[in-house]
Amino acid sequence: MFLNALEKQNPALIDAAVHFWRNGAIKPDCYVIDVDLVLENARLLQECAEKLGLSLYLMSKQFGRNPLLCQLLLKQGYQGIVAVDFKEARQLWQQGLPIAHIGHLVQTPVNMIDEAIAQRPEVITVYSVEKAQQISTAALRQNHRQALLLKVQDKGDVVYPGQEAGFLLAELPDVINKISRMAGVEIIGVTHFPCMLFNEQRQTTEATPNLTTLARAKNLLEQQGIEVRQMNAASATCIETLPKLAAAGVTHTEPGHALTGTQPANQYGGGPEKIAMLYLSEISHGQDNISFCYGGGYYRRGHLQNALVLDGQWQRCRVLPIDSDSIDYTLPLAGRWPVSSPVIMCFRTQVFVTRSDVALISGIQMGNPQLLGVFDSLGNDLARSHHG
Repeated sequence: MFLNALEKQNPALIDAAVHFWRNGAIKPDCYVIDVDLVLENARLLQECAEKLGLSLYLMSKQFGRNPLLCQLLLKQGYQGIVAVDFKEARQLWQQGLPIAHIGHLVQTPVNMIDEAIAQRPEVITVYSVEKAQQISTAALRQNHRQALLLKVQDKGDVVYPGQEAGFLLAELPDVINKISRMAGVEIIGVTHFPCMLFNEQRQTTEATPNLTTLARAKNLLEQQGIEVRQMNAASATCIETLPKLAAAGVTHTEPGHALTGTQPANQYGGGPEKIAMLYLSEISHGQDNISFCYGGGYYRRGHLQNALVLDGQWQRCRVLPIDSDSIDYTLPLAGRWPVSSPVIMCFRTQVFVTRSDVALISGIQMGNPQLLGVFDSLGNDLARSHHG
């Protein structure tokens, strides 16, 4: 999906990935990240958001909850991390990193609520009155009043399978009434997902009905006398969408793919954010007129179509259809390629749902690549020692 954009925007990342693969520092099934370019993408996003009066929470699941990359981004001024689920929160807390927002796509389990509140997140999202009550009870034990966002939805909204959740607009007044009586929590805003999606036909990122629902929910809260300090609209956050979000009254949003330049709007390499991540593999074997490279990093929604194989020089080949009912031990490529040739791909991913490694490299754009570390897909440091 992003192979053309990678070749256009960041060919030096390909060279650096192959260099460290050749010397054995990184292995196949590895996402390789250009740290400096991620930080530059982050800076551009932040600059744009500040001009528009938007606050950005950093999303880390796309690049494997990587603690080192999170630290570098926070140093640059991001005000906190959004944890998409409680396991991400646990991982980042263990690394001493601040979670600003927890509970949106996955609620905080009852036995983790005390720990969550002890970390003092800016907001916790809830979509049941029972969860709000659990948080209130735990907060009171800690002499704390926890700020909440209400996740909302309405009929006709875009909701992905496995993410069915949110208070319906019709029930909001009753929900607000119940939660407002709880002494340990305070409703400060609303959130929804996905509020923006890329339109392939029009080649532009547009608002979904969810953004209208979010605005209506904000009005309902205000009618109930609540000061709405946060209107959080997630999904497809990038420089293209920030002005549209600001115009809709959004206060907070959560860039993820834009940090690595892998948002759909950049598939042809025309976006201000540059491609800063690729997938490295290696030819394992061949059979008939098909070669197989090591898998482990396949993501079903990744629109993976093509690969580059180094056979004397870089050759482009098709990635053959992948059976999503099976485990991606290997990925099939059209043609016979020499065993142990390096393979480069670039597609939309969510590293935290893969088995891949993640390699962080700095200095690529200055012609002096340094491997900062190799991690697993959940952000654990694999080496505990750094290579030069």
